Amino acid sequence: MTTGLRERKKLRTRRALGAAALELAVAHGLADVTVEQIAEAADVSPRTFFNYFSSKEEAVVAADVERARDMGERLAERPAGEPVLESVRAVMREMVGDAPRSREWIAQARLVRSEPTLVPQQLAAYVAAEAHLTAIIAERTGRSPQDLYPAVTAAAVMAAMRVATTRWLESDEHGDLAAVVDQVIDLLAGGLSRAP
Repeated sequence: MTTGLRERKKLRTRRALGAAALELAVAHGLADVTVEQIAEAADVSPRTFFNYFSSKEEAVVAADVERARDMGERLAERPAGEPVLESVRAVMREMVGDAPRSREWIAQARLVRSEPTLVPQQLAAYVAAEAHLTAIIAERTGRSPQDLYPAVTAAAVMAAMRVATTRWLESDEHGDLAAVVDQVIDLLAGGLSRAP
């Protein structure tokens, strides 16, 4: 799917604002960051900031929506006959292997854990991400987005990724995040009726 120049510029601005918000909040703490500082770091006006986000909190968690969009695009490119969870596994391994994006993901997860005021915005981002994944999974499986399979699969994948990230952050050794992703996908693929 190709997008026009205007849409690409808007997406770049949105990403720049989100990245600036996250970077400033990690460096200085969310309370000490202003919308004006975020706008300046992204080289736009505060008015432009509000064309994209309603608050600095929303901007900080914007990367969640971007990751879901990226995941959806990557899923759409996987072989049509590949089982959905195997496609998800391959895509997630690619994404956690992308060092700059992975560092951003981890920085955001740590920040949300330390800043409870970000939780409502992160939940809203998860809802948007889940809806996007539901649509992609529905398309891949030839089902309606209103069917249970795409909706439950998308919700399970989002929850599994959240758990994988949280467990990895809580571990003392911080081993391979891709290995934790494999474990949660194995659990989903095996079904949850019995503990392994």
